Amino acid sequence: MNDLDIAKKVKLTHISEIAARFGVNADDIEMYGKYKAKLPLSFIDEKKAARSNLILVSAISPTPAGEGKTTVSIGLSEGLNRLGKKSTVVLREPSLGPVFGIKGGATGGGYSQVLPMEDINLHFTGDFAAIEKAHNLLAAVIDNNIQSKTNGLGLDPRTISWKRVIDMNDRALRRIIVGLGGTTSGVPRETGFDITAASEIMAILCLAADIHDLKIRLGNIFVGYTHRKEPIYARDLNAEGAMAALLKDAIKPNLVQTIEGNPAIIHGGPFANIAQGTNSVIATRMGMTFSDYTVTEAGFGFDLGAEKFFDIKCQSAGLSPKAVVLTTTIRALKYHGGADLKNLTTPDTSALEKGIPNLEKHLENIKQFNVTPVIAINRFTSDTEEEIQLIKEKVKSLGVRVAVADLWAKGGEGAIDLAQQVIEVAETNPPIFDPMYDWSWDVKRKIETLATKMYGAEYVDYMPQARKDLKKITELGLEQMPVCIAKTQKSLSDNPALLGRPKDFIITVREIEIASGAGFLIPITGNIMRMPGLPAHPQSEKISIDNDGNIHGLM
Repeated sequence: MNDLDIAKKVKLTHISEIAARFGVNADDIEMYGKYKAKLPLSFIDEKKAARSNLILVSAISPTPAGEGKTTVSIGLSEGLNRLGKKSTVVLREPSLGPVFGIKGGATGGGYSQVLPMEDINLHFTGDFAAIEKAHNLLAAVIDNNIQSKTNGLGLDPRTISWKRVIDMNDRALRRIIVGLGGTTSGVPRETGFDITAASEIMAILCLAADIHDLKIRLGNIFVGYTHRKEPIYARDLNAEGAMAALLKDAIKPNLVQTIEGNPAIIHGGPFANIAQGTNSVIATRMGMTFSDYTVTEAGFGFDLGAEKFFDIKCQSAGLSPKAVVLTTTIRALKYHGGADLKNLTTPDTSALEKGIPNLEKHLENIKQFNVTPVIAINRFTSDTEEEIQLIKEKVKSLGVRVAVADLWAKGGEGAIDLAQQVIEVAETNPPIFDPMYDWSWDVKRKIETLATKMYGAEYVDYMPQARKDLKKITELGLEQMPVCIAKTQKSLSDNPALLGRPKDFIITVREIEIASGAGFLIPITGNIMRMPGLPAHPQSEKISIDNDGNIHGLM
């Protein structure tokens, strides 16, 4: 059976019972039908949360074959529950772009899933739609202000940095012209669309502590300059109140269930290659309030989502994970060792050994944060004992814990060894993590520290626009913000063709976007785009619904 077949065979538990297992009264949740609910922010208790063990799940550099971080996160939480630890998995919401593009779904796999699978992968509780509307409201207010002859601030259309967003892969919208059609249709200017997961509103929602903090962050969004070179922020347009009103429900975390009937929280969905790549601070704290162990994941490889998890989210929210589970697959390591994508299920210890340096670099990066790694070999049916043993012997020589996790086939049962090792690490009183850089450093030093220490680059090259942006950041007094580097997920470098563990490469910073509401700067490297395109044969070609309302094709 495929993932959707397995999900459909599960008899779902009413969300009121899931809430009770989580530790809250059914009368206090806001139900979205029988199997989904919103959790009020008032449930968060900082003292209780401080006693929870936060576990981060990350991965080696991802490949087209998929590594299964979400599957590992869910399976680990199930395993912890089987061992008598109250555990909640806290994940991001899927974006429709990848669902209809390549992935076809993002709720785990096999017997390690969150449910209801179809709802979560599609519109869910409407959070993405609310974020999209709040973002585009500000875009409409900006263009209206440029048009206005009585209430205008004198905005210079050439300096506007705020685009529009849509939750779909659509390359045709990357660069557009708005305001055509004469004087009643606005002022013509060049702009574009980003995907909703890259919206600064998404980043703000996922970093905000509460409604008050949300409004402040929304007001701090940098919009552009007036003709007199005066900076304009969303608060100058009186936009933050209406934007926050649109997000009044979206800011509340979503309660669902795992395939084994345990509580799961899903909230927010920034991508890790173009944003911070982790679920909301609010959702994480909610899980920690009610759980002995809170398992969360960060998008793509450790060099992207996990680095941003530590340097942005943890520093902003005062969080510190007790361990990092590094998701590893034999087929991914063979791909990084030069094996063809079509041959990854063929036994090949030579390619596997050549790909292991990618794993070694990610382990080095975890240790740079002073956190203990546990390797999870996410097992596939094509893996051989010889290949598994090769990895075990290698990491044993490095003094790193490793567990084979058979999660797709066995769910929580297949995660018992992994869960036990995580417990042993978490209960040895591990130290607080060390950040990679200090926010007070100048912007170039922060970028170069990540490029050389995290990615392994020789040095950083700044394009003319990036140098102009550095000057603008200094003039605006925003140098003290952390950096959220936008980089390809396919390589440790900014060149997706450089697999394995590349060396002697240059990181090229094209430009630096300002996300002053979210509270970070976005250096954009290489050819990374914030609006993806669809592949030649997108997954949408396989997705449909029958006359009885049953959806097919989700993976």
